[in-house]
Amino acid sequence: MAKLNCVKLEGFMAEFGRLEQNITELNGARNLLEIRLEDSNRLVNFYVNKEQSLRDVENKKLRMEVEDLKEENERTAEAGRSDVQLLLSQMAAAEDRHQRALEAVKQQSSREVEEAQIQAQRQMEAKDAEVQQQLEEMKTRMKEQERERQSEMLKLQMEFGAKLARVQSSAQRNQQQLHGSNLLPQSVFKRKLQFFQEEKNKEIAALRQRIKELEESQGAVSSSSSYTKRRKF
Repeated sequence: MAKLNCVKLEGFMAEFGRLEQNITELNGARNLLEIRLEDSNRLVNFYVNKEQSLRDVENKKLRMEVEDLKEENERTAEAGRSDVQLLLSQMAAAEDRHQRALEAVKQQSSREVEEAQIQAQRQMEAKDAEVQQQLEEMKTRMKEQERERQSEMLKLQMEFGAKLARVQSSAQRNQQQLHGSNLLPQSVFKRKLQFFQEEKNKEIAALRQRIKELEESQGAVSSSSSYTKRRKF
C-alpha cells in the first residue's frame, strides 16, 4: 500500500514537474510575446508618429502652397486690374483723340464744302454772265439777220414783181403782135410763148427756192437760240 502511494506520489511529482515546466515555458513564451507585442506597439507607434509627422509636414507644405497660390492669384488679379485700368485709360485717350480728329475733319469738310459752294456760285454767276452776253450778242445778230432777211425778201419780192410784170407785159405784147399781124406763123408764136412761160417758171422757182432757203436759215437760227436758252436753264 505504501509502495503504491509512493508510486502515485512520484507520478504526481513528475506530472507536477511537467506542468511546472509547461507553465514555465508558457510564461517564457508569454513574456516573449509580451516583448514582441511591446516591440510591435513601439514600432506601430513609431510608424504612426512618423506618418502623423509626415502628414503634418505634407499638410503644412500644402497649406504653404495654397497660401502661395492665393498670393499669386491676388497678385495676378491685381496685375489684371491694373492692366484693365491701363487699357481703359488708353481707350479713353484714344477715343478722345479720335473724337478731336473727327471734329477737325468735320470742320475741314465744312470749310471745303463752303469754299466749293462759293467757288461754284462764282463760276455759275460768271457762266450766267457769259451766257447772257452770248444771248445778247445772238439776239443782236438775229435782229440783224432778220432785217437782212426782210430786206432780201422785200428785194426778191420787188424783183419777182418786176420780172413778173415784164413777163406779163412781154406776153401781152406778143399776143397783141400776134393779133395785130398775120405775118408770124402760129408755131413760131407758140414756141416764143412757151419759151417766155418756161423762163417765167424758172425765175419763179428760183425766187421760191431763195425764199425757202432764207426761211430755213431763219429756222436754224431760232433753233440755235432755243438750244442756248435750254443750256442756260
